Amino acid sequence: MHCLNLVLVDVVKSVPKTEEFFSLLQSLYIFTSYVHPKWLSLQREMYGRTRELQRLSDTRWACRFLALRNIMDTLPALKRLLQEIAQERHGEKTVEARGLLAQIDLEFVVHLVTLRKLFGETKLLSDMLQSHTVDLSRAVDLVNALVQTLKDHRQESFFDKLWDEALNICEQCDSATTSVGKRQKSLSSRLSGYCTLSTVGQREVERDKDMFRTSFFYPVIDSMLNELDRRFSNTNCELMRSIQSLNPQSDAFLKESNVVSFGCLYDADIDDLGHEFHQFRRVLDRKVQSGEVKRPCSTVELVCFMEPYREVFFELFRLCKIAVTLPVSSASCERSFSTLKLIKTFLRSTTTDERLSDPGVLSIESRRTKALDLDLFVDRFARQHNRRILL
Repeated sequence: MHCLNLVLVDVVKSVPKTEEFFSLLQSLYIFTSYVHPKWLSLQREMYGRTRELQRLSDTRWACRFLALRNIMDTLPALKRLLQEIAQERHGEKTVEARGLLAQIDLEFVVHLVTLRKLFGETKLLSDMLQSHTVDLSRAVDLVNALVQTLKDHRQESFFDKLWDEALNICEQCDSATTSVGKRQKSLSSRLSGYCTLSTVGQREVERDKDMFRTSFFYPVIDSMLNELDRRFSNTNCELMRSIQSLNPQSDAFLKESNVVSFGCLYDADIDDLGHEFHQFRRVLDRKVQSGEVKRPCSTVELVCFMEPYREVFFELFRLCKIAVTLPVSSASCERSFSTLKLIKTFLRSTTTDERLSDPGVLSIESRRTKALDLDLFVDRFARQHNRRILL
């Protein structure tokens, strides 16, 4: 997961227009927080529902897809909000609204449509890498599929679809090729029928499809492909497949080719590893069939099973310990910190650690929490705690 975040971070840093675009998104989020009631009422009027703009995170870059999706779905309402505030007389807010409104033009919409599509392609891989039961071999397949998808998107036909979608959004937002909020100047009627050879004080910015394709679309896709190739190299992908082959829950459990390639990466004796591999499979099958032990359900249980035979299966046991150590992820720890930030807000700043720990566990284990019967807890609480007032 951290490697995928670094891919997106480097993409944004390598393309200056992308970094400026996300800075503008953050400014829009901050502005809507100032006029939050008006923002919600305007959405109810236009859509019958409300959707919040997402705050950009500096660590979980894959979540920026949600920010792109929400602002794209509510862009007409957002433009109307800025227009209404820009026409009012509220001093600083009016000036800020006019500045933001001037930047919501065709270029903004093209960047929004492009990044929403490309970041959306990474969401599936991000969800798998953050799952508790991640399958590394399938994650490698998703990485390869993502690379192939980005290569297919580099064709002109794909950008043509993005361009048409951007134009449709501009029409919905009453946004033409000129900046939103600025009246387009027209030539004087006296000059109709004449060929003007000098400037008439009218500045036009040429924003055609080829310019957006070459200056923004191709650099973003090429940067993503280069970073994916660097962060998820063939060696790393082979290592992920090898680790998964030592997981008893995997379809490729104890696949000889993967185990041997894993041994080559860590300078194992391949001849000894080959003999140990076949002997260990026979020992494991015999123990399981006789009912002496249950089949291991994880790599950790496999290491515990091999512990008495560590001197016999020395190379295989060493690889299993490496497989247990390498895939350790910080996703669970980061998830707990993110949850505590949501629970302990400024309004709950006096909450004690003991009380905060319980809601935090309930929020982190939300799937198990939703499956609980709350009526049973109410009845148990009523039996154990007598809250009746004695008169």
